[in-house]
Amino acid sequence: MKTAIIVFPGSNRERDMVMALRRSFGSDPAMVWHKDTELPDVDLIVVPGGFSYGDYLRAGAMGAHSPVMRTVKERADKGVAVLGVCNGFQILTEAGLLPGALMRNAGLKFVCKTVHLRVETAQSVFTSGYADGQTIAVPVAHNDGNYFADDATLDRLEDRGLVAFRYVDEAGAEAEPANPNGSRRNIAGIFNDTKTVLGLMPHPEDAIDPLHGGTDGRGLFDGLARALA
Repeated sequence: MKTAIIVFPGSNRERDMVMALRRSFGSDPAMVWHKDTELPDVDLIVVPGGFSYGDYLRAGAMGAHSPVMRTVKERADKGVAVLGVCNGFQILTEAGLLPGALMRNAGLKFVCKTVHLRVETAQSVFTSGYADGQTIAVPVAHNDGNYFADDATLDRLEDRGLVAFRYVDEAGAEAEPANPNGSRRNIAGIFNDTKTVLGLMPHPEDAIDPLHGGTDGRGLFDGLARALA
């Protein structure tokens, strides 16, 4: 299996993602610069976290128009798995690969802490390493993680099982204090219609080593490796 990570000026979690993919997939990903127009033949494309182009205009707005994103869209249309984390999630929404938008955190402050997520469905290549309803702990680090979509879009996501993760308390219950950014319906991550594209704000790649406080992120990458094998 082969993987690739897209690198933008301002990316800062690509090396964390390399470590996560190396552990689960057994090989290093290809590092693809944002100005490239070609991608190697891979099974998974990752758009990592950071602050692409300094988050000028809107978070992810400029990154979405990088030359490589045209190729990412083409691969996604053909069913290649695409994972966007934090700034990567912002880029995927700005590029039209996922619905909705990521706005400034409701508290207007940068949030960096461990949060709890509920796995809303294990029926995808990204979440097959978890159980339906499982609660996991992973870190967040963002300023613009407030997921917004209109009611019709949110209803469609809910009805089609396209909500991947939701912010919850430690017991797995939805609660306002458990939502770090004000995201509508406590949404932390969503799929596209075919569940081959996932965007999420929390950082599973930073929850793979017990020395970093937990390993709950391993389920995503281990599950991906098995599902794509």
